[in-house]
Amino acid sequence: MFSSESILNRELNRSMDYHYTGPVEQRFNPYTFNGGTVLALAGDDFALVASDTRLSEGYSIHSRNTPKCYKLTDKTVIGCTGFHADCLTLTKIIEARLKMYKHSNNKTMTSGAIAAMLSTILYSRRFFPYYVYNIIGGLDEEGKGAVYSFDPVGSYQRDAYKAGGSASAMLQPLLDNQIGYKNMQNVEQLPLTLEKALKLIKDVFISAAERDVYTGDALHISIVTKDGVREESISLRKD
Repeated sequence: MFSSESILNRELNRSMDYHYTGPVEQRFNPYTFNGGTVLALAGDDFALVASDTRLSEGYSIHSRNTPKCYKLTDKTVIGCTGFHADCLTLTKIIEARLKMYKHSNNKTMTSGAIAAMLSTILYSRRFFPYYVYNIIGGLDEEGKGAVYSFDPVGSYQRDAYKAGGSASAMLQPLLDNQIGYKNMQNVEQLPLTLEKALKLIKDVFISAAERDVYTGDALHISIVTKDGVREESISLRKD
């Protein structure tokens, strides 16, 4: 006869054989992707920086009202998306550097100088990078629109338009077509007006919100002109 203890041990071993799937590795990940999309484009005498306001993680929405555009000066706005904690840390460092510069030199840092400074900040963290997509939009020393795009370790270049974040693969081809006139033959290249640029940004974000779950809720646009920075917002789909 089998004792009750031996029967219990046999059943326990059998259940362990059925449910054991091998070793499980637990690893700490210091980064989290919080979604979102940023876009910037430059005109002759203006620059636009736009972002959605959804802050998410996976399929969970943490906030529906978190714009990713940060005003740095009256002529410069930065768009940051990626890991939200790194976005906040990085923008606080930039704002502190701007205050130090203004107190030391009694003038405001230009958009090009801010881009160069951000490049050195990112490169200083190249071994543990900020998980942030950065795009700077503003006016240069001549009053013309300028856009600067970055990689995570500090390399940057000046562009006429740039998209970054979760829906950048959808937005960038539309910008290439509508502003860069890529692969378009016998088309008159008209100058980019502020009204056309605003309409285009609204259209591309409405389209992106239909296909990207990390982009939605509302669109926040920072408009940089010689008169300063003003803001506009429109609603996007919320599901």
